[in-house]
Amino acid sequence: MLLRVRVTLPDRPGALGQVARTLGVAGADIVQVVVLERLGGRAVDDFTVVWPGASRVERLLAGLAAIPGVQVDGVWKAIGAPVNGGHDAELLAQVAANPVDGLATLVDAVPGLLAADWAAAAVVPADWAARNGSGSVGGEPRVVYASWRAPSPLHLPEVTPLRARPLTEPGGARYAVAPFGRGGLVLLVARTDEDDLPAAAFHVTEVDRVAQLVRAAATILGDRLDPIGQAAAANPV
Repeated sequence: MLLRVRVTLPDRPGALGQVARTLGVAGADIVQVVVLERLGGRAVDDFTVVWPGASRVERLLAGLAAIPGVQVDGVWKAIGAPVNGGHDAELLAQVAANPVDGLATLVDAVPGLLAADWAAAAVVPADWAARNGSGSVGGEPRVVYASWRAPSPLHLPEVTPLRARPLTEPGGARYAVAPFGRGGLVLLVARTDEDDLPAAAFHVTEVDRVAQLVRAAATILGDRLDPIGQAAAANPV
């Protein structure tokens, strides 16, 4: 199976090699390495690895924990082969080529781009600015489209105030949230723990990537997004 392993490590010569060697000794075959951050002498790297299904992940975690200065931020299953930023333009081209299904195209594709479990487009109630974040009855975001792996029924976190940001629920679900700026629409991308594998929270670079995709899609789809939000607001659950 494919695993994504997020590691914080010292940003010094040899540190990346130590992590790579440890992954190999544990039985992991590295497919891709993505550097998410280099700041203050530390680096945050994502390793996508092929992991033998019969092997215990605890062995992998123990090996990484034994490296001085290394911290494991998360280990979770990847849906498919890793993809990089070059696929973002291709996705937006697909949205532009078929704007009628543009929102669905975006929602379905984003989880694969970010090694996430599912995504959903929702509409925030019109009175969101007057709310205090208590999630009052009747004020829940309305789901207008969800990707195929989204749970049913789908519980959404409190997404106001509307700005691009990461969220972590008390139960452990991790989200990246980005508003479209039209029709009260917002995109949520989620990672959840599975099989005792603790998923990593969305990094700021991942949130920025989601926000850029959403802004670009909103520009492409334009007025097509407004009726979606209006229809959801007119038909509350």
